[in-house]
Amino acid sequence: MTISITRSGVPETTPSRNAGTCAASAPARVADVHPAPPAGAPDGTVQYLRIGALDLECGVTLPDVVLGYETWGTLNADGSNAVLIEHALTGDTHVTRGASEEPGWWEELAGPGAPVDTDRYFVVSINILGGCYGSTGPSTPAPDGQPWGSRFPLVTLRDTTAAEARLADALGIGSWYAVLGGSLGGARALEWAVTYPERVRHCAVISVGASSTAEQIAFAQAQTLAIRQDPNFRGGNYYGGPQPEAGLALARRIAHITYRSAAELDGRFGRNPQGAEAPLEAGSVAGRGRYQVESYLDHQGSKLVRRFDANSYIAITEALMSHDVCRGRGALSASLAAATAKFLIAAVESDRLYFPAQSLELAEALPGGAVLHMIDSPIGHDGFLTEIGQLSGQLRSHFFG
Repeated sequence: MTISITRSGVPETTPSRNAGTCAASAPARVADVHPAPPAGAPDGTVQYLRIGALDLECGVTLPDVVLGYETWGTLNADGSNAVLIEHALTGDTHVTRGASEEPGWWEELAGPGAPVDTDRYFVVSINILGGCYGSTGPSTPAPDGQPWGSRFPLVTLRDTTAAEARLADALGIGSWYAVLGGSLGGARALEWAVTYPERVRHCAVISVGASSTAEQIAFAQAQTLAIRQDPNFRGGNYYGGPQPEAGLALARRIAHITYRSAAELDGRFGRNPQGAEAPLEAGSVAGRGRYQVESYLDHQGSKLVRRFDANSYIAITEALMSHDVCRGRGALSASLAAATAKFLIAAVESDRLYFPAQSLELAEALPGGAVLHMIDSPIGHDGFLTEIGQLSGQLRSHFFG
């Protein structure tokens, strides 16, 4: 059943992405229950679906799960033209424009005339379980009406895939024409292809490998610890009070360093001071100014604080740390053997978070092997977003021609 829900706790009749940000606020509540997904909802507007209780890998049952999602285009009569685009860590469901002119985050990939042509395909994007852009997460109400907070259970990418499968069922999608994503989104796409091989015909895995490595887990742990050590975090029960903004901003700084290459940071900022702030001219360490790169990281931290919930950052980061397509399935080639999708694997040549070698290992282990396509970008991991246009030819010829 669909529900209307907002993050401010006020029901709305026409779901809108602008109902609120992902930053912590008053918890959302359920209202306006309907028997089925609304027909003809405007493209690119947030909708909500109640999928019921979900048994998680950790052994806990999460009750009354809601997923936020957006769609574009029209599902054809046999449901064969559905495409799932998975967002990355702090992304949302607004992949491309729809009824409004609000830009999406992957417009080179999806939209009218784009490789994923929304005039031909029914495109779906789902807010990940544990998120804060419409799906059940730490800031949404538990059965007692209070935010889940520290009580929110550990969710894995397999849990999120199981939740998304229920949404697909409700939308009448028996199988996806394609599932694709980058970074965390790529890990989600891969899990779909392995967990539900009969439901994925094409799969694009971009800028991520078959599992999160020890180094990637280490970077992630530093980010979650930055939040947890903020005095305002209060063990995760900070709703209604001061937010752990300093910790969340620091987590974003750590992450963003891994998203950009050393060459890009050096070429863009070098050792230059930020305006009149000259670090070497300060009279004390406490009063020194910033280098430009420090100002840049401060800006990235401040931007995220304004739009994201700290608990959701932890929950989704933990889900990414859980990424291991081999868990309980055997060696890599054996784990991938059940997948029947046609794969496109791509990496950013300057990526220092998810190294191209990991993508190559994945490509070579797939049934029949797959070619690794390289995105030529000097900026690092974020090239999977900014340079997705480089894969237009491959996507059209492999999947969407």
